[in-house]
Amino acid sequence: MTSCSPGGTPDLMFLLSRASHALMAEHARGLGELGISPRAHCVLLRARPGDLTQRQLGELCGIDKTTMVVTLDQLEAAGLARRLPSPSDRRARLVEVTPEGERVLGRAQEIAARIQQEVLAALPEADRAVLLRSIESLVSGRLAGAGPCGPPDRPGC
Repeated sequence: MTSCSPGGTPDLMFLLSRASHALMAEHARGLGELGISPRAHCVLLRARPGDLTQRQLGELCGIDKTTMVVTLDQLEAAGLARRLPSPSDRRARLVEVTPEGERVLGRAQEIAARIQQEVLAALPEADRAVLLRSIESLVSGRLAGAGPCGPPDRPGC
């Protein structure tokens, strides 16, 4: 099922939205096996280096302040992450992934890679790299800016 734009060509917004929704639902189902959400996966992945505050992580993952606090509370309760005082700003907290969080993150990355591989396998091999390169060009160029991947000078995706 596709929707057409007024010119009769496929509707890019509709197609990307539908693809994004389907991928996110599949990602959520896969991560459900680990007891985490796609949002928690993003936070763990971006927090891995250990040098970002919860505010910076929220910006990179496209999560508002309140939701970020709830997500970090859940990650801490599960023993997957912890907040530490920032040495440079007493008001800020750095987020650190725990050893258990690293284990879960490794499994989450395997799930995400499997889903990507399965989705791309539905395309002819020659089209796979072209699709990824094209989408990457759009999100780092014309569609760059405010969004879940953060500013172009510090991409989060």
